Amino acid sequence: MHAIYRATMDIVLASASPRRLELLQGLGISFRVVPSTCPEPPPEGHEKPEAYAMRMALQKALEVAALHPGSLVIGADTVVAVGGQMLGKPVDEADARRMLGLLAGREHLVATGCALVPPDGPARTFAVGTRVTMIDPGPAALAAYAATGEPLDKAGAYAIQGQGAFLVRSVEGSYTNVVGLPLAEVLETAVSLGSVRPVKD
Repeated sequence: MHAIYRATMDIVLASASPRRLELLQGLGISFRVVPSTCPEPPPEGHEKPEAYAMRMALQKALEVAALHPGSLVIGADTVVAVGGQMLGKPVDEADARRMLGLLAGREHLVATGCALVPPDGPARTFAVGTRVTMIDPGPAALAAYAATGEPLDKAGAYAIQGQGAFLVRSVEGSYTNVVGLPLAEVLETAVSLGSVRPVKD
């Protein structure tokens, strides 16, 4: 695979998500993975999904940046919101079935907050929202999907890039955002910080 961009400094991804890792790897950028270990408390009051995801992303990025002061640290957090509820990762298969039932046949918001913390300047934070509409395949199909185990480490209990793709009727906005990282926006911000540039530049 030919690289499209190259890093001009040490880059650290503060996430253990294999989906985020794969998206960044696709650009050819060299980076290290140092997952954040900070807790993820529930939203505060009437906090909007984008605001909560951005706050969590910044918290994760700052935790890792404190240990790697010479690096650009990228933090991210993804939440799913439907009917006034925010959905994180299900705790078990039953919780996954519950979440899938809430999403079935409806439109929901996938919000990913991002924080890029450079070694010499203020953090850049932003959030990207994508509207996703699901089919309703019925409780038996949802239970069968939950039983695959795929939903257990996914916000909203489904993987659009995996078996869960059969649930998705339409996507309005960034597809990679639903996977877990709004790649175009992260890249634009990293370029503006001077931490990556095209290999032909």
